Amino acid sequence: MSLTTSNIYGKITISDDVVATIASQAASECYGVVEMVSRGFSDNISNLWGNGSDGKGVKVTAVDNLMFIEVYVVLKIGVNIEAVKKSVADTVKFALESFTGMRVKKVQVNVVGIRV
Repeated sequence: MSLTTSNIYGKITISDDVVATIASQAASECYGVVEMVSRGFSDNISNLWGNGSDGKGVKVTAVDNLMFIEVYVVLKIGVNIEAVKKSVADTVKFALESFTGMRVKKVQVNVVGIRV
């Protein structure tokens, strides 16, 4: 699936994989995030075959050209979990809206674990 928008330059289509890669990169650079984790079994299988590691830990859903993003992270021990979740959500939303020019309706940050 992909996102599509139009502007004065024409029709623009952006792959979900590209959106996931941008979101994963933005989230992994946030303070307190140790790593992005696989969403499930299908991510683990694709990682075994060497595919799909760029958008690791991100699920992208598009409805009426609005993006709904789910991010799965492991946080550093001792950080304020709610503050880091808010920071990650804001950073991912800003990065995606800046790079794609499309609106992000919601960013859901799921904390899978805490690590030293």
